[in-house]
Amino acid sequence: MPPWSPARSLEDMDKSGIATSILSIAQPGVWFGDNEESRRMARQLNEFGAKTVRDHPGRFGLFAVIAPPDAEGSLKEIEYAFDTLKADGIGLLTSYGIKYLGDESFAPVYEELNRRKAVVYVHPTTPDCCRALVPGIPPGAIEYATDSTRTIAHLVFSGMATKYPDIRWIFSHSGGTLPFLTGRFVRLAEERKPQHLPNGPLPEFSKFYYEVAQGNTPGQIAGLLKMVPISQVMYGTDFPFRDGAEVNAGLAAYGFDTPDILAIERENALKLLPRVKAG
Repeated sequence: MPPWSPARSLEDMDKSGIATSILSIAQPGVWFGDNEESRRMARQLNEFGAKTVRDHPGRFGLFAVIAPPDAEGSLKEIEYAFDTLKADGIGLLTSYGIKYLGDESFAPVYEELNRRKAVVYVHPTTPDCCRALVPGIPPGAIEYATDSTRTIAHLVFSGMATKYPDIRWIFSHSGGTLPFLTGRFVRLAEERKPQHLPNGPLPEFSKFYYEVAQGNTPGQIAGLLKMVPISQVMYGTDFPFRDGAEVNAGLAAYGFDTPDILAIERENALKLLPRVKAG
């Protein structure tokens, strides 16, 4: 992991013209098969994140971490994160062991998040299926983007996305490989005709939000915008893995007009995160 601290974030934010960053936990998260360990780690990390928000007014928000395989612990942490720590949303990983986010066992967690109309941010991780498959190519180069696609497809085709429509999902890296595989998913829906997708998967894909960290090359942006409107595209940096300068350069090179760049860089996020707007 590259080094990180609030001070390092603030330094890059100031260089890149970023007013506020939302903190979240990246891979490998807090789930390692032990409920008590996961609960303890999640509480410690969420309290640290909330303290960072308090210590730097207006500069940070928080997506609190939970471990969905532990439904009971997740429900308790959701309550604490929102009601006590005043978190802006919840941060998940694309997969937990062999379970992707459309897994039925996560339903109690989604019921509560849906009730709260929660914002849920999803970051990829190294999937159990696909570690060190290609010599010299680390999982981050291929599998992170692919795991995002797997979990988005699972949410949609399992019916979980339509069953809990008030969860506001944000996916990383311009949706990974999803924009380039939509034709295959359309064909899959045509073949299987799932009742919850009468118009196919594209309307569901287009309801989600996608941030452009490590997803801001011309081809990636063009593919994403063929799938979703500007209203669903959000700024992201992936700091400390990447910096704001990379994202700024990618967005500038694409040549967005002023209203669209303002929407991506700020306005779309403020619609989802009222506490940040109020701050």
